[in-house]
Amino acid sequence: MMMKKESTWLRALRLTALLALYPLFSLLAQATPWDEMPADEVEKILDSKFAEGQYSPKGADSCLMCHRKNQTVMALFDGVHGNPQVKGSPMADLQCEACHGPMGKHNRGGKEPMITFGANSPVPAEKQNSVCMSCHNDDQRMAWSGNHHDNANVACSDCHQVHTGHDPISDKSQEVAVCTTCHTQQKADLHKRSSHPLKWQQMVCSDCHNPHGGLGEASLQQMSINDNCYACHAEKRGPKLWEHAPVTDNCANCHNPHGTVNEAMLIAKPPQLCQQCHASDGHAANPVFANSPNAFNGGQSCLNCHNQVHGSNHPSGKLLQR
Repeated sequence: MMMKKESTWLRALRLTALLALYPLFSLLAQATPWDEMPADEVEKILDSKFAEGQYSPKGADSCLMCHRKNQTVMALFDGVHGNPQVKGSPMADLQCEACHGPMGKHNRGGKEPMITFGANSPVPAEKQNSVCMSCHNDDQRMAWSGNHHDNANVACSDCHQVHTGHDPISDKSQEVAVCTTCHTQQKADLHKRSSHPLKWQQMVCSDCHNPHGGLGEASLQQMSINDNCYACHAEKRGPKLWEHAPVTDNCANCHNPHGTVNEAMLIAKPPQLCQQCHASDGHAANPVFANSPNAFNGGQSCLNCHNQVHGSNHPSGKLLQR
């Protein structure tokens, strides 16, 4: 009887000790021992593991033996990537190893590296992205290779979250905030006096740009800057009977689409803007032009008379006055 009471007491003591040490065990289970390993060595080991292709026969069950207590890991099952019923999802194929690579000997103490994603990953952005692109290789991403984000070594995981039921950047109320964490100059511009309404979520960056690359400049949705602008500003589209050369060439000759301190997002105030091309015109040579307030420099300046700067269809509109 005494032996039984002592055994119960010892069991209770051991259980208390295990509960006290659980946070430490949990931390060790989530740790990545290869964090201190040189990145090129991690990459070499991962390449070797892929060549060997030793995937776990139990799939996600093997991974969850250690990682099921991690809320970030378990959040995967809230989204499409963790739904085995979604055709083509990782969980419908090789499960966790579809993205993180073959397990190999990783489950024997967690010392062998797996593919990890994000800014702190030792895996180069190019190889991280190759995992994502193995599934997401569609017409929306056909221009990814060689585009601005690709050349800047931006990883998909820098913008997207996979282990979640809702990727924040897919929400228009969050998109601008995600983009402007890197594009800080544009963040400053969109808060200037005159700008497109991105700060009120009435527009988002992807209305004009394809972040996965485009066939035109600046990864625009259309083939040219003007075509991009005309998608909303159709009234400015030509052909016009009397055209204004900088307008037909490029809207950005006069406007900064992300915002400026000037009216209508102009890159400079008239008449300084106009004089960048018309410096030798008769008005500029007139001494009255700069010495006193007048129709040349007051109000809307040049636009007081030449108000059809985007082109005119009037028979007498050669000077863009009507």
